[in-house]
Formats: sequence, C-alpha cells, structure tokens
Amino acid sequence: MGAVRIAVIDDHESVRLGLQAVCAAAGHRIVSSTAGVAEFLEIRVPVDVVVLDLSLGDGSSVAENVRAVSRDGAAVLIHSIADRVGLVREALAAGAAGVIPKSSPAHDVVAAIETVAGGGPLTNLEWASAIEADRQFAVAQLGPRERDVLSLYASGLPLKDVAVELGIAPSTVKEYLNRIRGKYVEVGRPARTKLELLRRAVEDGILEDIPGGPGDPIG
Repeated sequence: MGAVRIAVIDDHESVRLGLQAVCAAAGHRIVSSTAGVAEFLEIRVPVDVVVLDLSLGDGSSVAENVRAVSRDGAAVLIHSIADRVGLVREALAAGAAGVIPKSSPAHDVVAAIETVAGGGPLTNLEWASAIEADRQFAVAQLGPRERDVLSLYASGLPLKDVAVELGIAPSTVKEYLNRIRGKYVEVGRPARTKLELLRRAVEDGILEDIPGGPGDPIG
C-alpha cells in the first residue's frame, strides 16, 4: 500500500504527536492535525483516513463529528478508550469504518488505518462488543428472501449472479436491495455501499465470515 493521507483529530496534543510519529515511521502522511472538527473542516485538505477521538472536550456529538468529517469520502477510524461502548455504537451507526482503542500497540493502529484506507471492514473486540451490547442493531427486520439477497450480495456476488443463484430477475434483486437499504436507513444504520451492507449483514448474524471487497455503490 502507498502512503495514506491521514488527519488526526484529538484534543490531547500528546496523542496527536504520538500518532504523527507512528504514522510517519510507517511511511504514511499526517496532512492535518487538529484539536477539533471545526479546525479540520477549515483546512479542507484531501485525506484518506480521519483518526477521530471518540469524545472531544468541546461537547460535540461523536455521530455529528463522524458525519461531518466523512462528507468528502474519507474513512473514519475512531480512536477510543475501551469503556465507552455507548459512544462507540453511535459512531458506528453514523458510518465510522471501525474502532481502535487508545491502548493498542502502534503496529495495530497502523494496521487499522491501512485496513480502512483500503476499504476493508475493521473487526475487533471493541466493534463486536458495541454491537453485542446494542439491541438496536437487531431492529431492522428483514424477511427470509431479503436475508438471502443480502447474504449473497454482501458476500461479494455481483447483482446478476445473485439473481441467477436465487432464480429471480436482476431487477427484482435490485428492488430487494433498495428495500433492505431503506429498512436499515430507517433505524439509523447507513447501508449505501456494498461495504456498509456487508457490515450490516455481519452485525445481524446474516454473514459470519468477513470477506474483503470495495465499497461499491449499490448497483
């Protein structure tokens, strides 16, 4: 992987400096280092990954922060302490690509940055714990056929192949995907891309394995 363009948003200078050193040593570029989201948005530099403090000291909402910093397409990696599961759930529901504890070894932090920069799903104990503790992740009620479509599509099959596998028309598969997407959006869980659908399928136990794959828009 080439150099990843990284923005760090944390209200502790020592954390920002530490991440700068770790990322630079791994050959990646810190292109923005700020104490808050507003400062980052003022700079407006292209970034691949935003490493965002879970709880900034300015009273801002983590969900609003995730949505604000990801508007230009950057993946958001939450940098958190391990005991704030409620805020982690909010961040994931708002579209954060993953969570890495502040207690993690440097090489784990770099690996997490590289994973989300490449469009891959980041799964770890913190992510799983947040999902397990939040009953809202089970709110999106999918029918049996919707679950079949989601399982096949999210596991990597193209839309046309899903149609062949299930013996239905491609247009019908697309209708199912739109319906599935709508159900997840209704409960505050984004599902615009194939990667987001993969995450929803894993969260709801529809898929057990985590295949790789790009975040292609639903087609």
